[in-house]
Amino acid sequence: MTDLFETIRRVLVPIHKEGYPFIAIGIVLTVLAGTFVQFLGWIFLLLTLWVCYFFRDPERIVPVGDGLVISPADGRVNLISTVLPPSELDLPSVPMLRISVFMNVFDCHVNRVPVTGRIDQVHYTPGLFLNAELDKASEDNERNGLVIETRQNGESVRIGVVQIAGLVARRIVDWVKPGDDLTVGDRFGLIRFGSRVDVYLPAGTRVLVGLGQKAVAGETVLADLRGTGPVRQFRRT
Repeated sequence: MTDLFETIRRVLVPIHKEGYPFIAIGIVLTVLAGTFVQFLGWIFLLLTLWVCYFFRDPERIVPVGDGLVISPADGRVNLISTVLPPSELDLPSVPMLRISVFMNVFDCHVNRVPVTGRIDQVHYTPGLFLNAELDKASEDNERNGLVIETRQNGESVRIGVVQIAGLVARRIVDWVKPGDDLTVGDRFGLIRFGSRVDVYLPAGTRVLVGLGQKAVAGETVLADLRGTGPVRQFRRT
């Protein structure tokens, strides 16, 4: 019986409080629509269940180790490149490693801190709502950027984390402010509904994921700031 309850607990994951208003609206619309047209009631019920699923906030088992950079988002690794960081982040104007994780509307959208450190700055930039999978979404779309100061080999290292709105997303939510001390895996925000998160890392950082790989927020190791170890190879099967 204990095993059964544990299985149910893992399936029925908690719902983040950001979703409560949307779920309440869905319940009201389901009741009203079902009162007059039963078919519409079923449609709104399915939409309400999807909203519950969208705002799920499961526990994660976070890897802990020197130099590890953990995925801030659930989704697919869709870009790995070396680019200049966004100017609003006030990072050095030199090429940095950018790893992008694209979230579709079925992914968990609670974002987590990729490294332990202090929030140096938070910067919101209004913009467009282009497809978040496009490279130019990093510059053109509405976004919210964080700069996190972490420690590596006794030295200060600043990395960027940028939440980017997409075609469907219309609201970026973050719960942190400059000066906050956070531990890797802590929740720092979410995006409604479908979007992307970019991580900007210093040159020389070792990439540990491949394009198209599924990433899990708080669990998948994206990179190693130490730049050590063999280069990982990937193949599609």
